[in-house]
Order: sequence, then structure tokens, then C-alpha cells
Amino acid sequence: MSQDDVPQSLRTAADSDRPRGILTPSDRDFLLGRKTDYTDHSKKQKRNRIRRRVRNAVLDFSILFEYLEERDRETVFDPDDEDRDAYTQGITDMLAFLHLGTMGYHTPFRDMLSEGVGKAEQRLAGSNYRMVNVEFSVEPVGQIDVDEVVEKLENEEFAQLTDEELRAFVRLLTMSDSFSPEATREEIKDRVDEFAERTDESATVRERNLEELTN
Repeated sequence: MSQDDVPQSLRTAADSDRPRGILTPSDRDFLLGRKTDYTDHSKKQKRNRIRRRVRNAVLDFSILFEYLEERDRETVFDPDDEDRDAYTQGITDMLAFLHLGTMGYHTPFRDMLSEGVGKAEQRLAGSNYRMVNVEFSVEPVGQIDVDEVVEKLENEEFAQLTDEELRAFVRLLTMSDSFSPEATREEIKDRVDEFAERTDESATVRERNLEELTN
């Protein structure tokens, strides 16, 4: 796989000149299929080394959480502007990797997520008395009544749209042969200023009416 064959979302991650992280440049070339002159034995050895490195990286996070200085952590999560989208994608894929990898694990992912967020909140508060509820659930998006969704859109009843309806409708829209990402992007961009102007006007009216009610 050449750099041109890599999906746009992975271009930064797959850059041949990027320094090693958990994966070495050689590991990346192996997983991306850039280098194929491996024997069956060398492939097995390569996969074993990658697995060991990932396992040890997981253990390293316990040390990073407890002992990496705050300024260092903040620097890690402050990428350059040109790398921000790729970094966000990396964080998203890291969570996806953890969720997928811990299916069937003896401790459910939601329990580890809840405990992890709780520990972070206690660190922020500087107290073990900081208690939070962390909600996490995975609910599949089922069938929706398309006519009902379209009727809500026609009547501008946007607040009545559920998250499930919205996600399913957008997915169905992108599956349509008449949908054009480029045309949609340009049309929405043309309306952003109008939307922002109307939003500002509504905020101004609200503040004025609120002031009249409270005086």
C-alpha cells in the first residue's frame, strides 16, 4: 500500500517519516502492507513483537497517569493545528480499539470507563470525595419512520427529532444516489452566515426581553 492508497483520515498516522510510537516505522509498513517480503516465520515473529509492545504500552499508562507531570500531559494533548484532525481521529480510534479489544474481557468496558473517568475527576478535584456518575450504553439504531422524520423537518420541529432518527436519517441520506457531499458542503457553507446572523438576532431579542421582564 502506497501513501496515496491510504485513506485520507490515516495519512498523518501512516506517514513513513513519523517517529516511532507504540509501533515502529517497520511495524507500520508491515500492518499497512507496504512491505511484503516476509516469510511465514518472520510474519509470526513480527506479530508477536507488536502484541507484546501493545500490551506493555497498556501497562505504561498506569505510570503515565500517576507520574507524568501535568505540563507534559497538556503538551501531549495540544497538537499543532495541521495535526489536530488526525490526532482527534487517533484518540477516537484508540477508544474504538479498547472497546473492541475488551469485548469478552473479565471486566466490562463500561466499568473500566466509569472507574477511569472517576479517577480523573478525583485528580482534578484533588480529593477522593469527588464522586461522579458516568453513563455509558450502546443502543443500536433501529428502523425509523421516514415520513414522520420528513414531516418534522418540513414543520421545522427540529427539537422533536430524536438522536436515533437524526443519525439514521443522515446515514440514509448519504446512501442516496442523489446525495453529493461536495454540493451539500457548498450549500451549507453558503447558509452558515445566515444561520449565525439569525442565531445572534435571537440571542439579542432574548436578552432584551429578559431585561424587560426582570426590571
